[in-house]
Amino acid sequence: MKWLGAAAACLALAMAGGGQSREQDGLRTAEDFAGIRDRQARSLALFAEAGKVIRSPRCLNCHPVGDRPTQTDAMIPHMPAVTRGPDGMGAVAMRCTNCHRGGNFAASRVPGDPAWHLAPVEMGWQGKSLGAICRQIRDPARNGGRSLAQIVDHMATDHLVGWAWRPGAGRSPAPGTQAGFGRLIAAWVASGAACPMA
Repeated sequence: MKWLGAAAACLALAMAGGGQSREQDGLRTAEDFAGIRDRQARSLALFAEAGKVIRSPRCLNCHPVGDRPTQTDAMIPHMPAVTRGPDGMGAVAMRCTNCHRGGNFAASRVPGDPAWHLAPVEMGWQGKSLGAICRQIRDPARNGGRSLAQIVDHMATDHLVGWAWRPGAGRSPAPGTQAGFGRLIAAWVASGAACPMA
């Protein structure tokens, strides 16, 4: 009977990528895609994997299409009813930093980071397909004027992006690690930064 369980485990590993997968906390590594010979197919697969982070509540909550962020894993409208404001840091009397300080505050369960703010409206991702988000990420007019090399650096090292993996009590972290996510984005760029059609 033990052999049956071992065989099932081997089959599951093989289906996950030839037994080579080094998935950590729900995110495969960039190296797991090295066996895909077609450059565009590899690029698309890498971005689909990175999409597990990009489309997680940790990212989407701060990338609303409109002027109001969402919160929690359920992505409910932010309470109190704050708005983006002219600089992405809230309206005059309701600045993000009124509540969100330099770090997570466990006693009140309010998340925080020294650079807490909403992504610019041009970077709104909520409700969009992975392909549409990918095209936004590649477009300097909609990504904060960043080159692809700067996008890699932003995703891999930005402290506020990194908050997604240390969100505090009651919030699920983004899959994997920021370093692993950064390596996926770097490998996506290196393979041509292909975007899904849809």
